[in-house]
Amino acid sequence: MGKFTRRTLLVGGGALAGGLSTRYWMKENIPAGLGLPAAPQGAMLLDDASQLNPTPVQKHIVVKENADDAFIAMLRRELSEARTDRRPFVVHAARHSMGGQSLAKDATAVTLDQDFLEPDTANSICRVPAGVRWAQVIGHLDPIGFSPKVMQSNNDFGVASTFCVNAHGWPVPHSGFGSTVRSLRLMNAGGEVVTCSRTENRDLFNMTMGGYGLTGAIIDLEMEMVPNRRLKPEYIKLPGRELGTRFVKELADDPAIEMAYGRLDVTIDGFFEDGLLITYKPVEDQSDLPAASGSGFLSRTARHVFRAQPGSDRVKRGRWYLETEIGPAVGGGEVTRNSLINEPVVTLDDRDPTRTDILHEYFVAPERLADFITACQEVIPSSYQELLNITLRYVDTDRESWLNYASTPRIAAVMLFSQEMTVRGEADMARMTSALIERVIGMGGAYYLPYRLHATDRQFIRSYPRAGEFVAAKREIDPDLLFTNLMWDRYMARL
Repeated sequence: MGKFTRRTLLVGGGALAGGLSTRYWMKENIPAGLGLPAAPQGAMLLDDASQLNPTPVQKHIVVKENADDAFIAMLRRELSEARTDRRPFVVHAARHSMGGQSLAKDATAVTLDQDFLEPDTANSICRVPAGVRWAQVIGHLDPIGFSPKVMQSNNDFGVASTFCVNAHGWPVPHSGFGSTVRSLRLMNAGGEVVTCSRTENRDLFNMTMGGYGLTGAIIDLEMEMVPNRRLKPEYIKLPGRELGTRFVKELADDPAIEMAYGRLDVTIDGFFEDGLLITYKPVEDQSDLPAASGSGFLSRTARHVFRAQPGSDRVKRGRWYLETEIGPAVGGGEVTRNSLINEPVVTLDDRDPTRTDILHEYFVAPERLADFITACQEVIPSSYQELLNITLRYVDTDRESWLNYASTPRIAAVMLFSQEMTVRGEADMARMTSALIERVIGMGGAYYLPYRLHATDRQFIRSYPRAGEFVAAKREIDPDLLFTNLMWDRYMARL
């Protein structure tokens, strides 16, 4: 049997989004009653992780070549063809978004699946192609003793995609991944390759960070890395309403903390009442670090417990007991930084064709987390939705991206729901989502854009007040609107 790890004993609770394996849409997988379209004759349908956005595309290209001259020439040629044919051009990696942010109707769709890394250990930076996955980044960095400074908590995602949604992770006390990117090369709508950084084409750099691919196609990035280290966790049980302020206090009191996250109880009778804060600090002995591990036998076994939660408060109580009692007692040993983040979402993949996993994420000031908990207690239990997991993270102020979600330090609440794939399930999810967004905006917070497009137009503008400025600048640099997606169509096309 494999070694006990933090992942296995938290019964899969660390996954950012269980069940986000990317699947091509197949007509026979459409559940009865949902009313999703079949493919037009002769068209190809691509979907994203929601399994709810089958989108016809005119051309689909999978690219494995690295970011060299031949790759750039190919990208420029395809972009020119799309411009001539007056069709959108969209570049993506794993399509783990959930509202069509990586899809455009009748587009040329380019899927990047690259594997290359050029390290500069003297300056703690590395260069990677846009389509490299985080699992591959870790695979290159781990043998030379380094780790990504900030990345998402799962390793399936493309690095440029992470920059385009400015995702964050467990490393503290940082802002989103974009804050660790030094520079990038971007192909703009005219086919020109431009270098963007904090000193060169700064506005374009900041627009592209969290710009959902609407400013151009990223070719490669130069990002920061840090030493991979052996860490030891500390578990703090506390009332859920105190978790926000305690999170900040722990980070302020102990700068040695390198990674941290929180949990809340999702049982019906104790919904969000109890919390757990887990922090990681380096140990004294940093010699002979083991290779980064992946999903072991117990991690895969944990999926069955995680997936048994819908409709069973008994299973949810059992999982919370494992997470708060058994995990700290048995699985509180040392682990490397790279092993913590080297986990694919497929470990907890949802294999039920009648349901789909849907993420929500909200950002509130630490002192308002108690108000957020109240809002969730009043909104979520009255819905049809099954909440499987909530992870809390710290995100520092983002002073750069135009569509930023952290104008001040925030607690990010990442929630994973299991939604039935029916008209009722979708309508109820839209109602619940809009209600939560309204409550969060009322407390000065924001919702995250990569998920289902259930916010109203007004909620979108209130959460992202620079959206109008972003759209105006985008129209200047891309007057033919080559780089668009379903989110652009839903919220920005009319601004």
